[in-house]
Amino acid sequence: MPLSRASGILLHPTSFPSPFGIGDLGQEAYNFVNFLKNSGQKIWQTLPLGPTGFGNSPYQSYSAMAGNPLLISPDKLKDEGWLSEEDISNVPEFLKDKVDFDLVVQIKGSLLKTAYQNFQKDASKKEKEAFDKFCNSKAFWLDNYALYMALKDAHEGASWHLWDQDIAHRQPAALAEWQQRLADEIQYHKFLQYLFFQQWYKLKNYTNEQGIIIFGDLPIYVAHDSADVWANPEIFSLDSGTNEPFLMSGVPPDYFSETGQLWGNPVYQWDKLEQQGFYWWIQRIQSLLDIVDLIRIDHFRGLVGYWAVPRGETTAKNGKWMTAPGEALFNTIKEKLGTLPIIAEDLGVLTSDVEQLRDKFEFPGMKILHFAFDSDSNNPYLPYNYNSTNWVIYTGTHDNNTTVGWFNKRSPEEKERVYRFLGGSWGNGIHWDLIRLAMSSVAYMAIFPLQDILGLGEEAIMNQPGLPNGNWSWRYLSEMLTSDISDRLKGVTDIYGRT
Repeated sequence: MPLSRASGILLHPTSFPSPFGIGDLGQEAYNFVNFLKNSGQKIWQTLPLGPTGFGNSPYQSYSAMAGNPLLISPDKLKDEGWLSEEDISNVPEFLKDKVDFDLVVQIKGSLLKTAYQNFQKDASKKEKEAFDKFCNSKAFWLDNYALYMALKDAHEGASWHLWDQDIAHRQPAALAEWQQRLADEIQYHKFLQYLFFQQWYKLKNYTNEQGIIIFGDLPIYVAHDSADVWANPEIFSLDSGTNEPFLMSGVPPDYFSETGQLWGNPVYQWDKLEQQGFYWWIQRIQSLLDIVDLIRIDHFRGLVGYWAVPRGETTAKNGKWMTAPGEALFNTIKEKLGTLPIIAEDLGVLTSDVEQLRDKFEFPGMKILHFAFDSDSNNPYLPYNYNSTNWVIYTGTHDNNTTVGWFNKRSPEEKERVYRFLGGSWGNGIHWDLIRLAMSSVAYMAIFPLQDILGLGEEAIMNQPGLPNGNWSWRYLSEMLTSDISDRLKGVTDIYGRT
């Protein structure tokens, strides 16, 4: 990897402060980047940036390549002339520390439709040409995505497999009919993507100008209810009769779950993908590298062997392991796109072939300090056991409790085990103890959820795996990013050579 020793913060844009109920790409995003720079940080890690579907999860998106319209800043739209001061001043009072997704979708959807109507009415020739140029440049995914979203709206939100068979199976006559019938709605969804990418590119350019890179996230699977599966059914394991997943993704039973985890996404038809030269995957990686600088591949082990559960099962118990051509995939991607700026999410129990694939391509793996203290001295997450610098170390990730919440839930004996390793507390709280430990490690990259920098408890958890509702909604308040916290973070970053 080309990066030198560095550190950064994990924060999804939905968590920014904003008067519109959800974090967006407006001024608070720039304020956060300034906080990163002033604190000596070089990395901003996000979760997937796509339009969220079921459960508001960024890991269940309607598209692997589109941006989330809920991240569009109404304030920026006012600056650009697509909304008026009156438009944005008539919004209700939102919760400041949580996202009320239903209310946000309702209010922000209305604002975005107003912006679209104003663009149609008032856009100059030059502005319309810029929009057309964008649509042409993204046509390889945008055309299918915009039609898919317009069709979802026309079918009251139903997934594609519940539509009439002709359009579900993309019959040419049905496609032509619906494209004509929904022409304006299709343009609207293209316009939303135009706005998202316009705002994101400006923010990314500013971030990079401050000497900070953006570290993105790529879920290994895509949602069944997505433009990707509808437009490319041949590369997914689907039942030919119902169009539902024939083999579903998940992980088998383990120490943490007697029934495993059943995610429900359709697994890939890897033989078809390989016959096509992994074309869809190359498009996907290329599209993501257009908006981020580094990529974390979630559930990396699934690119070597994956757990496939038959249709109709309600748990992951009765699945089976199947082989994926990970080496051939990365060889092809490297041939087409060059050096791969990829981090492997290699958590959990790994087989040697997964480690061999990671190491063959020199992908850094991940180390989580929350996992380090509950076995013996050979625990692979303890920093003195790292066999190289090619790791990304975290206190915890978006799927963990906050460090304060994690520590508070430990028994007195378990807390003592942590303090014995640390040699006692270094002061300023357990979160700073673990931040300092991560910073001091040989791992070339150290990443911390903003919640840990702020010392927040379990009320600030981003996601609790297995909990169907209430996730992804945490937000911070702008006054939390104080100069004292920034100075402390910069100080520990300087001490351990990460600036």
